[in-house]
This record gives sequence, C-alpha cells and structure tokens, in this order.
Amino acid sequence: MYILNIETATKNCSVSLAKNGETVLCKEIAEQGYSHAEKLHVFIEEILKETNVPIQDLKAIAVSKGPGSYTGLRIGVSTAKGLCYALGIPLIAMDTLQVLAKQALNVINYDGGYIVPMIDARRMEVYSAVYDGNNDRIADVKAEILTETSYVECPEPLYFVGDCQEKCKTVMNAPNLHFLSEIVFPSANEMSALSYQKFIQNDFEDVAYFEPFYLKDFLMSK
Repeated sequence: MYILNIETATKNCSVSLAKNGETVLCKEIAEQGYSHAEKLHVFIEEILKETNVPIQDLKAIAVSKGPGSYTGLRIGVSTAKGLCYALGIPLIAMDTLQVLAKQALNVINYDGGYIVPMIDARRMEVYSAVYDGNNDRIADVKAEILTETSYVECPEPLYFVGDCQEKCKTVMNAPNLHFLSEIVFPSANEMSALSYQKFIQNDFEDVAYFEPFYLKDFLMSK
C-alpha cells in the first residue's frame, strides 16, 4: 500500500514514497532560494519512475500542513490536493513540527526529557511545540520570542531540533538543553510511518476545504 509524502514547509523540498509505512525512496533538496515550485513535481515524477510504481497505485497523499513558510506550504498543499482530486484518493495532513521531532527520536539514545522542534520565523521568533518520547505533542504549537528565560522552568533534558538552533544558543545556555545540530529541516522520510498510522485510522482531510496551518500568515513568507 503506497502513500506519497510531501514536505515543503521549510527550505527543504522533500518527497518520499512509502509502502506500508516504510520509505521506499526519498528525494529532497534544501536551497536558500526556495526551489519548491521547480523541484516538487520533478521529484514526484522521478520517484514514481525510479520505483516503477504507477501513480494509480497510490492510496493517499500526505502533506506537511505547517506551521512554516507561507509560500512553501501553499505549493505543497495545492500539489497534494490536486493529486487527490485527480486520483480520487484521500488527503492526509501531517503536523510539521511532529515530523521534525520524530527525527530526534531516531538519533538520540532517549532516556527521558522532551523534544522541542523549532522552525525559524524572523528575528528572535520561532514556531515551536514540545513532544514526549512517544512523539506525542504535550504543549501547543505557538509562535514565541526566545529570551534568556525561555524553558528555564523545565529541569528535564530538552532536545532542540530545527533551523534556528544557532539563534537559540545566543540566549539559552542551561546545562539541560541539548542542540541536535544535524537535524535542521523536517523531511518526508519521517512522514512515512506517521502518514501510514493516519491512513489505517482513516484520519483524512476534506480535500475541498483543507487549508495549511499558517499560524501567522506573513511570518515566513518569502
């Protein structure tokens, strides 16, 4: 059972094809100029061709819903909705920050604490949330301004991932804070297992009315 996963919420234009929750092939590129409009459809065509999977064999399209880049989200969601319309298959929406947080659980030797995925907004502002060791969100997604007192109330280990870690380090330096510099952008690779779970739960969106979760419409528009 094949699901196509699309992640365009940040500078990373990422597409994966998954079979029963396992990634078969993933293609992605992160560029300063946001090449999503040029790369997204090319990646989709290349993946289907290289895996010899006819587009008619797709059972659903999963797309990262945000928060993130206003332009990137629009491109990803419009592509996903177009494919769902054309193929008559369900649309699955994925929490961008959950996708980012899942990467941390794949690389750390987790022994307690929380994952804090962050997506850069502007100046000292970020989009953030907090996830536990089961990749369940325990704090609401928010736009927050980082200061010296950010997260000081939490004594547990905190693992920060995302594209604003250097910004975080300029104001946050408590010993329980850990910055995973190798995890910068959410990837469609981590969407594979998550979108499969949603599929078997019939957790689908209304293709006609679904809109991205911008949080703040203009904050990351490029």
